[in-house]
Amino acid sequence: MMNAIKLTDNNQTPTLVVGLGKTGWSVVRYLCDKNLPVVVTDTREIPPYLSEMREKYPQVNFLRALSEKDFEQYSELVVSPGVASTSTNAVGDVELFLRDAQAPVIAITGSNGKSTVTMLVTEILRAGGYQVLAGGNIGTPALDLLSQPSPDFYVLELSSFQLETTRSLQAVSSVVLNISEDHMDRYSGIEEYSEAKKRIYSNTRSAITNRQDAVARDSHHVSEAAIRISFGLDVPDDGQFGIANADGERCLVYGKQLLAPVSEVAMGGEQNLQNVLAALALVAGAEVGITKPMVRAATQYAGLPHRCEVVSKSQGVSWINDSKGTNVGATVAAISGAKKPLILIAGGQGKGADFKALGSLIDTSCKAAVLIGEDAEKIALTIEDKTLIHRADGLEQSIVAATELAEEGDTVLFSPACASFDMFKSYEHRGDSFREIVTKLVSEVENA
Repeated sequence: MMNAIKLTDNNQTPTLVVGLGKTGWSVVRYLCDKNLPVVVTDTREIPPYLSEMREKYPQVNFLRALSEKDFEQYSELVVSPGVASTSTNAVGDVELFLRDAQAPVIAITGSNGKSTVTMLVTEILRAGGYQVLAGGNIGTPALDLLSQPSPDFYVLELSSFQLETTRSLQAVSSVVLNISEDHMDRYSGIEEYSEAKKRIYSNTRSAITNRQDAVARDSHHVSEAAIRISFGLDVPDDGQFGIANADGERCLVYGKQLLAPVSEVAMGGEQNLQNVLAALALVAGAEVGITKPMVRAATQYAGLPHRCEVVSKSQGVSWINDSKGTNVGATVAAISGAKKPLILIAGGQGKGADFKALGSLIDTSCKAAVLIGEDAEKIALTIEDKTLIHRADGLEQSIVAATELAEEGDTVLFSPACASFDMFKSYEHRGDSFREIVTKLVSEVENA
């Protein structure tokens, strides 16, 4: 039986907010502050922000575990990114944000590198003297940005889930950084996942594409009127971003214009060269002239935690925390960019991914792999003939095993290729745990 919907005194139909996590709570605040009627549902008996909502907005009705049939009673429902809904009246928080936003939006998606590029664009624009607010999937819900004075630019990181429920995006510049298998427990395959990502190009003024990623660069969503700018690690054509040799040194270039030597880029790895080029292309696509201080901001940016982060160098062994490597593509990029030989620590919840792409790379790069978590055996079946495999019951045991395997000149890379939720609250929790355990073990060894 359907829950009977309660109309307001003026017969307004409430908006249904589905999910009361961080995003859902931002939606509730946004709607209530507009004096709009709200009903909230969540599958959890006590979702994270329930007590705060009841204290601040006692008029909001909480109905646990409404069904898709119940959803049909509401004129509009706002679903959190993790909620899959087939309702035609479903929108997301980003859609609500776009209806009110008064500044141009630079939009960023991709399987890997989204947060890094979002922060790079933010730092580049600020170095150029622009007021910038960043949010979306990166941590600050988009709607919370509206409580601050309108900036010159909004920079939004957008997940495939957010893009599914966004209809009004008209970005000044937008990018799909790359496409590799992720969230295959949500999508029927790479094609459906890719289509969700490429919605970011709908109505964009400048479409930024990765010319070295055949899946990401091919999009029918880009209009003929859009400006197209590409980036890649090869020599670019005029008006494009890439890498070229100058006086025997690899350099970031914009067409024939020299921007900076690759040696000046603070973040290591080829994937981060792509991230820097993508960020510069997004800024150029927003019709902002790129100045020397802006290039300097791009090259000096040190990166975010848990993304190929060097946490220790001891007795000739480097320890790298890439806990944000939550899918195969991210781990492939981390392995490609790391100093060899490698000992790889991987495993967790694979989200239905195919680990075959790891095989040939591990064969040539990794002297050993230490596997943990729910899908350790699935990874092992893929790479068992490629390298020496060790199994560990948890993260601490895996680090102890890596300590015993590592020799001077080796790199221990923690890049799980999996989600963290079988053992940790989040990838941040997992990465912090890795850092703490490594620091403790290294200290014990050095002081022995």
